[in-house]
Amino acid sequence: MNAVNIINPQSGDAFELKKGQILTIIDPKGQQVSDMVVFNREDTKEKLSAGKTMDFEESILLTKGNFLWSNRSQKMMEIKEDTNGRNDFLLAPCSPETFKIMYDNPEYHPSCLENLYENLQPYGIEIDDIPTAFNVFMNVQFDAQGKLKVLPPTSQPGDLVRFKAKMDLIVALTACSAEDSNGGTFKPIHYVITDADGKVD
Repeated sequence: MNAVNIINPQSGDAFELKKGQILTIIDPKGQQVSDMVVFNREDTKEKLSAGKTMDFEESILLTKGNFLWSNRSQKMMEIKEDTNGRNDFLLAPCSPETFKIMYDNPEYHPSCLENLYENLQPYGIEIDDIPTAFNVFMNVQFDAQGKLKVLPPTSQPGDLVRFKAKMDLIVALTACSAEDSNGGTFKPIHYVITDADGKVD
């Protein structure tokens, strides 16, 4: 892979990440969300679980020092660094229905779910197998009654989140397609894969 991989606005990518490798997701221009889903490379029925992660980490706000867990209660990733500190695990990837139901938009609109599925198809992963994503840089706030509100990301240009793979993985990322999640604009996402010693893969 190149040193820096670019995900264009409203698109996605998927790739393999070996145990021990480091994935760095970068917001190059600021205020851009990236949806991430993760699968066990050897058995894709094992996948990222929002519920297990929030259970075992005892938090809905996940950042440096937290782990992302699978539906089989195994550690999949460790968050090694997070320069922004605000990510979300509460909302599902935006889909064509998201824009019809929540945005009252009957026209076609690009979505994270479609971009994840399109890029995961070569790995035999079906659309119904895609779990709730870990929404990197997303800023979802909630009040005392549990009412959710999506605000623009607080990420600044160059902010990053760095993950260490705890098993061999298939990872899919997007540059999110929902207006509200990104402060009304669409920008790229960058990512870099390195070995634990810093060597670029």
